[in-house]
Amino acid sequence: MDGIQEQNNDAMDIDRPGDVEGTSRSTNGIAGPSSLTRQWSTPVPRQPRASSMPLTASEYTVGYVYSVDMMMHFSLDPHGHPEQPNRIKNIWQTLVKEHLTERMKWLPIRPVKKEEAMLVHGEDHWDKVIQIQHMNEQERVDSQEYYEGMSLYVMPGTTRAALLSCGGVIEASLAVARGELKKSFAIVRPPGHHAEPNEHMGFCFFNNAAVAARVVQQLTPIKRILILDWDVHHGNGTQRAFNDDPSVLYMSLHRYEQGTYYPCGPFGSMESCGVGAGEGYSVNVPWPNGGMEDADYLHAFQKVIIPIAMEFSPELVIISAGFDAAEGDDLGECHVSPAGYAHMTHMLAGLAGGRMVVALEGGYNLDAISQSALAVTKVLLGGAPDPLPPLVASEEATEAVWQVAKFQSKYWKSLDPKTCEPQEELEEISFSIPEILKAHRQHHLYTQYGMMQIPLMTPELEQLFSTQIMCTQDMLENETLVFFVHEFGNLMMELESSAVCDISLHRSYLLDFSKQLINWVTKENFALIDANLYPKPIDAQYSSPRNSGKSTDDSARDVLMYLWDNFVQLSSAKHIIVIGHGPGCRPLIDLLNRRAIGMMKNVVGFIQIVGLQQSIIASPNGMEDVRQWYRDHSLVVLPPNHPILAVKGRETRKHGKFVPISEGQQLKLVMKALPVVQEFVRAALLEAVNGEVPSNANGT
Repeated sequence: MDGIQEQNNDAMDIDRPGDVEGTSRSTNGIAGPSSLTRQWSTPVPRQPRASSMPLTASEYTVGYVYSVDMMMHFSLDPHGHPEQPNRIKNIWQTLVKEHLTERMKWLPIRPVKKEEAMLVHGEDHWDKVIQIQHMNEQERVDSQEYYEGMSLYVMPGTTRAALLSCGGVIEASLAVARGELKKSFAIVRPPGHHAEPNEHMGFCFFNNAAVAARVVQQLTPIKRILILDWDVHHGNGTQRAFNDDPSVLYMSLHRYEQGTYYPCGPFGSMESCGVGAGEGYSVNVPWPNGGMEDADYLHAFQKVIIPIAMEFSPELVIISAGFDAAEGDDLGECHVSPAGYAHMTHMLAGLAGGRMVVALEGGYNLDAISQSALAVTKVLLGGAPDPLPPLVASEEATEAVWQVAKFQSKYWKSLDPKTCEPQEELEEISFSIPEILKAHRQHHLYTQYGMMQIPLMTPELEQLFSTQIMCTQDMLENETLVFFVHEFGNLMMELESSAVCDISLHRSYLLDFSKQLINWVTKENFALIDANLYPKPIDAQYSSPRNSGKSTDDSARDVLMYLWDNFVQLSSAKHIIVIGHGPGCRPLIDLLNRRAIGMMKNVVGFIQIVGLQQSIIASPNGMEDVRQWYRDHSLVVLPPNHPILAVKGRETRKHGKFVPISEGQQLKLVMKALPVVQEFVRAALLEAVNGEVPSNANGT
């Protein structure tokens, strides 16, 4: 097939995610069995019809694909099957419960067209899958042994589910490739990465990611595509589809075990790297055994995956997102956490200008797959991954990554096998760079301003934020107190060589944006509490966000309430100025929601300095008197191109004064905003002391 032609969506078979599960409506001649009603009786919330092309509203940057019709493919075995319909249902319901779908554009799903599928698969393969829907019961019984040998099951709804699964990934990919969205998540089944050009196998019928990549290359200007496959099994079908093609870089991390782990054979080995023009454009990281954890996957990402991906410089990233390496999955028998998947997604999001498609593959523990998908979706929507405990890759993983780096270094200049060589007996004498810099900042605040560390009373808070909560010695006695909440400064590094990412230590430095603000506070003789909410990794002996259910935001809220209840409220401060910078703003609003009476009594100024990274500016959600007090006392400093200034209306009315500052970098914004902050604070203090009306502080 030389190419495919675009068709108008009006002519396509469109399915709504809100179709009630268990209906027996006929589609393409397939009647959904009535047993579906008994198995899945919970209705899925309806979504409005929409078109994936083109977008007329700019409010959505992330989309998703989902339809209950893909649940019509299910095993008739009374003992069940791991590739079950509830895989996508549970993911969908988890995202709905967390209100994430409200921030995403629903993309209509439709079946893959024959000419699209044949960009990867042969015509005989297409005919085999289409024929499944026409098999009678006796034919299915007679062919059961054949399909079981291919690790498949079939039933009347199989064909439609397979067509929709592949078509769904195509629509998710085209929406991103055309620039209608930045990112998308295809919540589809059956999976696809085992389906080879001429054979269906391993729960897979069409190779969803491979077909989508080919359609994108045909219909859009995007030609250079990275497919990253973190499913616990090697994506033999995807690699084979592009084995001789240098336009698609296929990278896979998977259990291999000397070719004895499914799909078995040498094709997923380290040496299997492509042929002809595609040699070097298949990168396999074959784990020698099960039990791999976050540390092992992230070590591979840092040493092999990301350096090669950056050198390849893709125009689009497609993640074959199988979650069967997740903790609790009995098939994968590995231990990757939701936070681990989130960190991998976050690292890949820096490629291709942020253009990313996540396409569901495997994953058979319903809770693990739902929580992992939730963590990935939060990153797609711009959230930061939850922190991980201290990580040390296993000996088996470091050995495997080193071997891969040595082998692939003949194709990729960015790889330096020496930096991947397993290190022994160094962990006990090593210190992370962020912890060294935090210790330096603590020493600087003590020697320069005489600031002291505030004790934290719980082991968890001490483990997360020790050395990061500092105060001036007059904090309890001074009548004027500045409560400054922020995250860490930026570490700026220059490289000796961009090819190998060697750091030039003499030309690397820490940018501490708070320096000028703290100088001003101390010169004004105000007391200061400086809270750096960038958390430390958590040792296993303490409760962590990963095992206690607490997120980074929860821990930030906890420490601010502790500081307010035990220090600020017990101090002599009559005039309190609250200043939040970047990610420190949201926890301050949460503090206001929980301690409104105390804050309304003594806080004279509530300042938020937000960059473009904070697309949503938090505001209190309590009673009207709290919201009115906030509007009367708040100042928001932000870049002039911040989205909230374009929307206006209800969102802007939640806040008080807005002051646009012509600075796009969040790091520099607080420095340029200092004169405005100083004027606002002076006016607020003047009003509090003398009852005079404050100036507008150049606000809007």
